[in-house]
Amino acid sequence: MITQIYEIQTPEEAEKCIVLGVDRVGSVLLSEEEWKKPEIRELIRLSDGTETKNSLIPLFQNGDALYRAMDYYRPHFVHFCDNLTESSGRLLDLNPFVHLQKELKKNFPEILIVRSIPVPEKGSTNQVSVLEIAAELEPVSDGFLIDTWLGKEPVEGFIGITGRVSEREAADKLVRWSSTPVILAGGLSPDNVYDAVIDMMPAGADSCSNTNVVDERGLPVRFRKDFAKVEIFVREVRRAEAALREKKTDLEKKIRHMEEELHERETALPAHSVRPHQIIAIEDLEEEIAVIEKEFARYRWV
Repeated sequence: MITQIYEIQTPEEAEKCIVLGVDRVGSVLLSEEEWKKPEIRELIRLSDGTETKNSLIPLFQNGDALYRAMDYYRPHFVHFCDNLTESSGRLLDLNPFVHLQKELKKNFPEILIVRSIPVPEKGSTNQVSVLEIAAELEPVSDGFLIDTWLGKEPVEGFIGITGRVSEREAADKLVRWSSTPVILAGGLSPDNVYDAVIDMMPAGADSCSNTNVVDERGLPVRFRKDFAKVEIFVREVRRAEAALREKKTDLEKKIRHMEEELHERETALPAHSVRPHQIIAIEDLEEEIAVIEKEFARYRWV
């Protein structure tokens, strides 16, 4: 299961993440004018030969600038987190986003594309067409990241960096529906990530704001990580992953045992004069197996 930590902007911070076992280190290019940051390229190269991958968020959409940046940095992943809705939640025209990703894939087929999908804040009455957005973008995406949408975002024009928990029911629907890996984000912290992973079984968990250093008011400080929090976050994801793997193994054993029982019942049927109760017993067992197999399918990313 992927652990992802964002707003890592220096090689020193990246090295700490690698040591702590972070699977994916995320960095941000803040503007088209300042897209070229040698220290970010250095931190990306730092992971060469390790298990850690890199993800890069460009906060600009200009194709030429984007291509220059991809050629310069060569990250494992490029992550787009543009707002996909109006402030009311009404869906924007997604064709430009689809086109951008399609063209990028043509020019840089080795760089995988992740797209943020907006999910309203927990308790919000606003609605966003989460599955509709995902359906349009899935053919040109290698993965999704669920992030909290407020309608008025901290970084204008882009989803995320809220530190607030997203509406879990909508997020869960996307995790279950998507055929591409879904990373859960939005208000995840060392305190709540275990339960979130256990409940939704995503492909991974992401943290930014809630693994940052806090100021005297208790507010997260942008681009300053608290590595004690990062360590606990990674540990809690690993703990959840181990618990899920144990449950998955138990389900596998249960399915195998029930299939053996089904085979025995079918083999024991007489060649003639099969009684109705025998057929009903077999059909009931088949239904039980189907229910458990459906549950087992939720563990696909574990």
